[in-house]
Amino acid sequence: MNRIFFAFTIFLMIVFVSNARSQEYKGIVFEIKNKNEKVPLPGVNIYWVGTQQGTVSGIDGKFSIDNIDSKTNKLVFSFVGFRKDTIDVSNVDKDHMLVVNLSLNKTLQEVEIKGIAKGSVISRLDPVLTQTLTQNEFRKAACCNLSESFETNASVDVSFSDAVSGAKQIQMLGLAGKYSQMQIENIPNLRGLSSTYGLEYVPGTWMESIQISKGTASVKTGYESITGQINVEYKKPHNSEKLFLNTYVNNLGRVEGNFNTAFRLNENWSTMLLGNVVNSKAEIDKNGDTFLDIPTIEQYHFFNRWKFKNPGKMHGQIGIKALDESRGGGQTGFDEGMTRDTNNPYGIRIETRRYEAFTKTGFIFERPETSIGIINSLIYHDQKSYFGLNDYSGKQINYHGNLMYQTYLFNEHHDYTVGLSYVYDEYDEVLNDSAFSRTERVTGAFLEYTYSIEERLTVLAGLRSDFHNLYGTLITPRLHLRYAPNENWIFRGSAGKGYRSPNVIAENSYLLATSKKLIVQEKPEMEEAWNFGLSLTKFSDIRGKQLMVNLDFYRTSFINQLIVDMDQDIFEVNVYNLDGQSFSNSFQAEANYELFPRLEMTAAYRHNDVQITLNDQLQRKPLVNRYKGLVSMTYTTENLGWQFDLTAQLNGDARLPDTEQYPEIYRRPALSREYTIFNAQITKYLGRWELYLGGENLGNFTQDDPIIGSDDPFGKYFDTSLIWGPILGRKIYFGMRYSIPMPEEHKGHGNH
Repeated sequence: MNRIFFAFTIFLMIVFVSNARSQEYKGIVFEIKNKNEKVPLPGVNIYWVGTQQGTVSGIDGKFSIDNIDSKTNKLVFSFVGFRKDTIDVSNVDKDHMLVVNLSLNKTLQEVEIKGIAKGSVISRLDPVLTQTLTQNEFRKAACCNLSESFETNASVDVSFSDAVSGAKQIQMLGLAGKYSQMQIENIPNLRGLSSTYGLEYVPGTWMESIQISKGTASVKTGYESITGQINVEYKKPHNSEKLFLNTYVNNLGRVEGNFNTAFRLNENWSTMLLGNVVNSKAEIDKNGDTFLDIPTIEQYHFFNRWKFKNPGKMHGQIGIKALDESRGGGQTGFDEGMTRDTNNPYGIRIETRRYEAFTKTGFIFERPETSIGIINSLIYHDQKSYFGLNDYSGKQINYHGNLMYQTYLFNEHHDYTVGLSYVYDEYDEVLNDSAFSRTERVTGAFLEYTYSIEERLTVLAGLRSDFHNLYGTLITPRLHLRYAPNENWIFRGSAGKGYRSPNVIAENSYLLATSKKLIVQEKPEMEEAWNFGLSLTKFSDIRGKQLMVNLDFYRTSFINQLIVDMDQDIFEVNVYNLDGQSFSNSFQAEANYELFPRLEMTAAYRHNDVQITLNDQLQRKPLVNRYKGLVSMTYTTENLGWQFDLTAQLNGDARLPDTEQYPEIYRRPALSREYTIFNAQITKYLGRWELYLGGENLGNFTQDDPIIGSDDPFGKYFDTSLIWGPILGRKIYFGMRYSIPMPEEHKGHGNH
């Protein structure tokens, strides 16, 4: 630790003795429509010629980018379906606002587009296969929180973990979401105790965009990414609405209200306050099994963030968040004032308090392409809960610190980033009459090198070394390649290792809502896996419109994995380290095309082959769909007054844990059913107002008898964890959005 502290101090001294001065260019990108109408164009790739240094235009079309080298004075503006433009800014004053107009590849008479910009875009430049979901994508379905943001996405699946607590989990590449690194604005989050219910801690109206990347990610964000990375960007004070209001209500009794408001205090400081309130107190039992189909939820969530800058020298952010949530479930007759025993109904209660604070500071130096970033994040999470007669409580204190120094070697084709990181996790958990405490301290260093030849070739190689106080030294190599022989073909390849420290109780707390006894057969080891991936992205011009096709294949192979075995014994859940093989092969094909004017369609198919060794036998991993199909269509009227969205999801069969030893009335088939879900929404745009009406699971499909032994919840066969399909039937919802844009003269600019 002393050597690391000494190196850290010397590193800071070297950086801070430099003079920080740089030139920042600002501007706005427009799409030219009929009659020379200009509409701000979000998601445009903007970068310096011959480099990978760039940015992306915001939701209002605005951008800011730092000048990296006096020898590189040309900016490239590139966006799918539009003519690429290059602008020489050598004679542009830094205070001058650049105005860039992009036009379609074909004349407007041949391709007449008046719809809303694409809500999902695959990056052309990133060496890691990355898909960005914008607010336009979120508008296709009522997005109450992060768990409901992937209904139109084929790469991420979201499902309930059990039939009573409302806990949701994601899957990527056929593996549970715990193997995908969750980030909030490039800071690791929703891990540890928050991994079970954390997807509902991110309100949909707070989100600016989501980046989904497959395979191992950059070493700069740690060693935890194994199957992918999901990064959420919240709205920023400098480019958000002055005021945004949203209300939502559905036929299941959920009422939700949201507000965002932003202020610019002066040229250098701006702030934003975001609030979210959820009330869902209705007791719904549509299948008549005496258990609530969804838990009652009361949630209060607030976020205050500040942005500051010293132009050309530094910029930064400060934020604090607070969450208070209470959820209850169980049998319809249960009341939390009742004595919890076998003579009263079965009940569930989960109380959560969560507080977060972060700082992000960036310094820009006189040397081109040179900067330093410092990130600090502190989280306190407190959960108290009971499931029937089981009591579980946990506290977690998490600190994450990251220091990164970025510059170039020889010329702009050779960039590198070096850095140091420190992660502290303190866990205190109590399960019934047993207490479990541990402290994890991880000190790491990393180096990432990028070689690029304009837009044709990018090689991203990273290596990090971490010392974990419980698991020793961890070496993490990762490599990403991107090759584009021309602008219509993009090949990518990746290979890398990832690790993950398991949290046995917190990650499996939903199993406490069963009669099964949790048996930890041996001390859990660090989970370790290799991930390999290949992808091809092809852009074609068909009838004056662009067809995008993406094919990708990823294999995840575990060296060690913590196995949660529900097949070995019907009365136990056995937990042990992997002894044998465990792997996932995932293939996906996706296409996007505008079939007719203003009618955009996305179609995708994914096949999963996930095998795991359970009780010395290699077999299909349970509760993983073998395949998935998705079709999503969006139509906007010519005057942008209406938007119609329809999504269909085909879900293949999944292997279910063995129930042959159960009494016949409680047995389940070996495989689940194939089923299809239909979602639809209609949106009306009225200036500052948006009204939306929609429905989910319009076919009203539900899993039969989701709870085993619901007639005897304190009996030895009671199990709520065998969930493979929807528990709820048809859901109808209605909502309104109201926004007041920030006055142009009050908007600031800056990188995320």
